[in-house]
Formats: sequence, C-alpha cells, structure tokens
Amino acid sequence: MGYLCGMSRIIAIDYGLKRTGLAVTDPLQIIVSPLTTIPTTELFDYLKDYFSREEVELIVLGDPKYPDGNPAQISGKVHAFADFLRKEFPQIPVVLEDESFSSEEAKQTVLRSGAKKKKRREKGILDRVAAAIILERYFQRIGKY
Repeated sequence: MGYLCGMSRIIAIDYGLKRTGLAVTDPLQIIVSPLTTIPTTELFDYLKDYFSREEVELIVLGDPKYPDGNPAQISGKVHAFADFLRKEFPQIPVVLEDESFSSEEAKQTVLRSGAKKKKRREKGILDRVAAAIILERYFQRIGKY
C-alpha cells in the first residue's frame, strides 16, 4: 500500500484545574478514542512525552463557555494554556473548540454505555469522554464527519 496522507494523530484536551482529559484519533484520523485522564500538574510532561512518541498534527483544546456563550470562569486559564502550547510546540497548531455541555454529554454517554455505578463515579472517565466529544464536535464543525 502506498503512502497515505494524514498519518498523524489529532489530540483533544479537556482542560481542568485539577484533572485533564485527553482523547486522540488513530493515525488515519478515522476513530476518536478517549486516551487518559491525568492530573493537570503533570499535563505538560505527559504531552511532551506523547509528542516525542506519536506524530500529532493538531491540538484541539476545549474552550469552556457558559450556556449564554460567554467565557466560563476557567476560560482565561485555558487560553493561557493554549498560548503556552503554541510557544512550547510551535510545530503543532492549537485550535479552540467550544466545549459547552460536553461534560453533561459525557455523563449521558457513560450512562448509556451501561458502565457500572462505581465506574460512572470515577470522575476521570468523564474527562476522557468529554475530550472525545470535543474532538468529534471539531470534526463536525469542519465537515470531516
């Protein structure tokens, strides 16, 4: 099989003050999967290591907004983190994607999946699923799905 374009991943970040959820595409950018949830204090080191092992062509960062469209309280920190990523990884573009209701949608997705109650209570699973939802929304917005 010949060389295929788009052999790099797209990563999505659901940034939180304590924990951050990550989701990623496969190298062909067909499937979006929850990746992991890590303490936000370890996020930069995790990303640095991940980017050294995997080819990533884009970072989609969840942009928190209130239902009325105004920036949420954490928005300033998210935008500052986006600037930090652009400085630290200038070769990887960063786009902000509205993450309104992604946490609610993640709860519903986990409930529908039939996950056991103990698993549903594990906050980290919601962060990962929310990151996957943010990435799927990005693809819908750009017309990829």
